[in-house]
This record gives sequence, C-alpha cells and structure tokens, in this order.
Amino acid sequence: MTGSPSTSTDSGTGKATRRSDATRTAILAAARERFAADGYERATIRAIAKDAHIDPSMVMRYFGSKEGLFAAAVALDLRLPDLTRVPRDEVGLTLVTHFLGLWEENEELTAVLRVGATNQAGAERMQGIFRDQLLPVARQVCPDPEQVPARAALCAAQLLGLALTRYVLRLPPAVALHRDELVAWLGPTVQRYLTAPSP
Repeated sequence: MTGSPSTSTDSGTGKATRRSDATRTAILAAARERFAADGYERATIRAIAKDAHIDPSMVMRYFGSKEGLFAAAVALDLRLPDLTRVPRDEVGLTLVTHFLGLWEENEELTAVLRVGATNQAGAERMQGIFRDQLLPVARQVCPDPEQVPARAALCAAQLLGLALTRYVLRLPPAVALHRDELVAWLGPTVQRYLTAPSP
C-alpha cells in the first residue's frame, strides 16, 4: 500500500521526462532543417516552433534564445585532414587552405563563430570543436606532447581571427585578399605554431 503513491509519482515523472525529451528532440530537428534551409540570420524562432508543432515560448523555455538553440542544434564536422599524410613542411599551408575552403562553403561555421563570441552555449560549442577536432590534429605534428594544447590554441587564434575579420566583420582589406595571398601569409605562421622549436 505504501509503495503505490510513490510508484504513481515515479510513473508520472517518467512520462513528463519522456515528453520533455520528445519536445526537445522535435525542436532540435526542426531547427536543424530550418537553419540549413534559411541560414542563421533568416531562420526565426517562430518558424522553427511552427515546424515542430509547438508554441514559440517552448523553444525559449528549452534553449533560452535563438543563439542557444543554434549552438545546441548545429553539429559541425571540420573534416580536418590527416596531417600524418602531409609533408611536414606543408602542414601550415594545408590547414590554412582547408579552413579557407570551410569558411567559404559553410555559412553555419561563420554563424557558430558569431554566436560563440556573444553566447555561452555558442562558446561551449566552439570549445568542444577545438577540444574534439583541432587538438587531435595538432597532436599529429607537434614536437612536444605537453605543448599540444598551447600550440593548437595559437593556431585557433590565427584561423578564427582570419574568419572573424574576413567573414564576420568583413573588414575590406581582409575581404580583398586573394585566397592564395592568405595562404602565403598565414601558412608559415600556422606552420611555426605547430612544428617550430619552442621560443
């Protein structure tokens, strides 16, 4: 007899949790489709809520803001090259060339950078990308395993700084540079960060 109310409560809690998970999943699925179709700027909370068949206030309840929703919805694969197959003296050029291609082909990456600079969830997403994708690549070529995090962070500062000035802030001189010029300027710097002896 004493166990019945507890069982009923637990059952009710379980159903509420499943409903909550289902709502969250529906929002994220709708957001991914809407961001992919409309891009970050044009996608709206109202449109995403309509696609998920829920009230817009529910989106805000679960994710707090459009920025928070975007950070939760978008999973980015940087498709970084295997640097063990790249001649050691071409590592910097290879990475800069790869990142330029990513920035120019994938507006979601630019949006994540913009969100990451102003929103905690976006910043955490960028930190996760750095930890899970850039660190392992840097580990392939760095001469001192203990310096991998610092060297990878220097590379990220260079590459994200380029993305910020060229694709987010769109500073005219940065936009005007040809890709070959950018690779020629930045490749040796990234190379030095990854493979040069410690200063």
